[in-house]
Amino acid sequence: MRKIKKYANRKLYDTTDKRYISLKRLAELIKDGEEVQIIDNTNGEDITSSIVSQLLARDRKDAKEDEVPPGLLFDLLRKGGGAVSDYAQKYASFWKSAVHLAEDEGDKLIKRLVKNRELTAAEAGKLKKEIVGYAGNMKDWISETVDRRVKDVMGKMNLATKEQVAELTKKVEALAKKIEKLQPK
Repeated sequence: MRKIKKYANRKLYDTTDKRYISLKRLAELIKDGEEVQIIDNTNGEDITSSIVSQLLARDRKDAKEDEVPPGLLFDLLRKGGGAVSDYAQKYASFWKSAVHLAEDEGDKLIKRLVKNRELTAAEAGKLKKEIVGYAGNMKDWISETVDRRVKDVMGKMNLATKEQVAELTKKVEALAKKIEKLQPK
């Protein structure tokens, strides 16, 4: 597995080739099937999902809006229809974590500004409320967007929703009971 370090200046360093690597080159490696792990050099945290999400977002800019990415279709075929909700949960979790991290960083910054006497305690409280409000709105927006995208993908792939499967299950059970009553004992 190829290890990539992300430095504070946002540069990526390929420890295998021992040189800096661009996001474009990283995307090429991944598309060519190379396994990569991306580590934040400052804290050692695995940020592979975050960086790959950025690459996906960049890659999708040129794609048709109503087109489902082939890679997603292949994964769904391999893993089954339940993979859509798995992807959605991972995606939402990632973005919610990013928002939470931003809240934490904002809190640290506010404390530092108060400590350096660049903000009063009252100003800091007001700013923190604003940040928490924005973060809450962002989390809601993420959940709504992910839910909407999952429904879109499910519709385009003509997959049944959980509600549709539950309804069909009820109907099958009702039919099974009727058949059981009709059979001679």
